[in-house]
Amino acid sequence: MTETAYTALTIVGLAIITIVSRGFFLFPEREVPIPDWLQRGLKVAPLAALSAVIVPEIVMTQGQLISTWQDARLPAALVTTLWYAWRPGVLGPLLGGLAAYLPLRLMFGW
Repeated sequence: MTETAYTALTIVGLAIITIVSRGFFLFPEREVPIPDWLQRGLKVAPLAALSAVIVPEIVMTQGQLISTWQDARLPAALVTTLWYAWRPGVLGPLLGGLAAYLPLRLMFGW
């Protein structure tokens, strides 16, 4: 098989796996019973996944903890957190964090 055939086979295989895994709860005729502990866990899963991705991006650079407070990500994360505590939402904290991050990064090179 050629490399193109392997690529096509991989894409088709991944598409099938995606359809089956995402449609798993749509296939049964009746509702699938989910234990209470799993329902509670699924409520916090998005927050845990988001934290697992974002926290290392804020406190690490190239696999090492940042060693100085002069990193634009720290004040941006602080401004974003404070803004969200003041007025929950998506756009406000995003714009506040960017307003803190961009000047520090572009003008001071943090």
